[in-house]
Amino acid sequence: MECTDKISCNILVAMLVNHGVKEALVSPGSRNAPMVVALSRTKSIKTTVVIDERSAAFIALGKAAISSSPVVLLCTSGTAVLNYAPAVAEAYYRQIPLVVISADRPMEWIDQDDSQTLRQYEALAHYVKRSYNIPADCGKDNMQWYVNRVANDALICALSGRKAPVHINLQLDEPLDGMTREVPCKWTSRAIVQMSPARVLSESDKKSLATRLSEASGVLVIAGFHDPDVRLSEALCRLADMGNVAVMTERIANLTAPAGIFVDMIDSTLSSMSDEEKMVMRPEIVITLGGAIVSRFVKQYLRGAAVKEHWHVGITESTIDCLRSLTMNVNMPASDFFSEIAGAISGISSTCSDYGARWRNYAKRGAELHDRYVDAQPWCDLTAMKRVFTSIPDGWNVQLSNGTAVRYAQLFPPRRENRFDCNRGVSGIDGSVSTAIGASTAYDGVTLLITGDMSAQYDVGGLAAPCITPRFKMIVLCNGGGGIFRFVKSTSGLPELDEYFVVNRDFPLDKLADAYGFRYFEAASMAEFDSCFDSFIEEKSKPSILALMTPGELSGAILTRYFKI
Repeated sequence: MECTDKISCNILVAMLVNHGVKEALVSPGSRNAPMVVALSRTKSIKTTVVIDERSAAFIALGKAAISSSPVVLLCTSGTAVLNYAPAVAEAYYRQIPLVVISADRPMEWIDQDDSQTLRQYEALAHYVKRSYNIPADCGKDNMQWYVNRVANDALICALSGRKAPVHINLQLDEPLDGMTREVPCKWTSRAIVQMSPARVLSESDKKSLATRLSEASGVLVIAGFHDPDVRLSEALCRLADMGNVAVMTERIANLTAPAGIFVDMIDSTLSSMSDEEKMVMRPEIVITLGGAIVSRFVKQYLRGAAVKEHWHVGITESTIDCLRSLTMNVNMPASDFFSEIAGAISGISSTCSDYGARWRNYAKRGAELHDRYVDAQPWCDLTAMKRVFTSIPDGWNVQLSNGTAVRYAQLFPPRRENRFDCNRGVSGIDGSVSTAIGASTAYDGVTLLITGDMSAQYDVGGLAAPCITPRFKMIVLCNGGGGIFRFVKSTSGLPELDEYFVVNRDFPLDKLADAYGFRYFEAASMAEFDSCFDSFIEEKSKPSILALMTPGELSGAILTRYFKI
């Protein structure tokens, strides 16, 4: 079979295959044509074409997040690679492996005012683990060895330790359409294997840490975003059985336990407590795990709580001191650490304490106040979201946009049969639609995106992606745009609120749904929601959109009062 005559492309694709890459997102161009040919002629990598590089990158992010496997991004030369930056930054902070490959002009043409000759090498350096540059002249054996080594190193780097994106800048000279009969090359077959021994605590460290936890008057474990992990959930349940331990989990932490074991409505719990109660409940030790914490309430509380010790558990490259009290980094997977500690602590007598029970009582009280308040409200964002979060079918993957959607998800009891995801690595509103579309292609079941209308408008181009199937559904909270700005302190009181922050214009979602082949549903009241939701979830022939039309100003006022009850 014929293949591209660019040997660097053939070696690179062979290494992608050898390291287990199964998916690639390609955006069309001329400079990347040899790589497109090399990818298209392997049966081992599924290739999806998405014109918009920004959307393609977020789709790749969603695919990699759900599959826990590396996904390739391939673009042409010029500004194309710069469009990858938002998704690559998100992937870096969520520890998701993407392999970015940008085609480039030969080195001698960079900065020469010729077409697409900008500086691409290290363009993403701040948001990738490593950047690589492959020169155009790869005819000699020594250079082919170099391409093989670079490709192996890039894949090993992306997939070992703290997983993250890598960037390979591939310089290609003309002609770009040259083809040749496949010629054996030893550098297309050498794959370097990385051995990664398990990280375990020494017996002395295990005993020391378990003893310290047992003796503490109060231990507060807080879980940020995390993939579902049965082993971690079980270990945290065992710790929560100790009298002096309370476990707080966010919706996107994806940790499960019988009802009442975890404090799983953090914002409702803390906002219902007095300053005196919070002072009494200050923990002696805080342990954080997972990614960034959504709840501003718990961050503000613990930053001012004069915590004696703060341990952060997870594979990191930075010293993460978000709560301003860090005393120890435990650089190992959370499931390994907590499983070992839970086993060690079972043989140690713990402090006689009701600290965990008191936190659970405050959580119960907060939930009761929550129910009374929400049930008394008219149709608005809060009551619409209650309808949504209590109606999602079991087994669906729920993708949340940043801003309004992820914050409302914090306020309702978790559905233990669903996985929740959100782009909280850098918390941008860009790419929420595309990320959810990518996730839907990798998830074995239905994927539901819950988003605000402003976030949906920002990434409306994602609806043109060719990989959307009827397993993708989308709920859009249409409250006039930028609903979060009516609530957050920094903008809610500004006279410029309506002109500069809240996007008060009609969003033609019904027309967009028709244009992109979605079935459209709409609800502007509880009765309308109840009458159309079953049809929305049962639609199987097309992807579907449900628009929830809610009053923006009233919704902002109701949410503000919620946190004052």
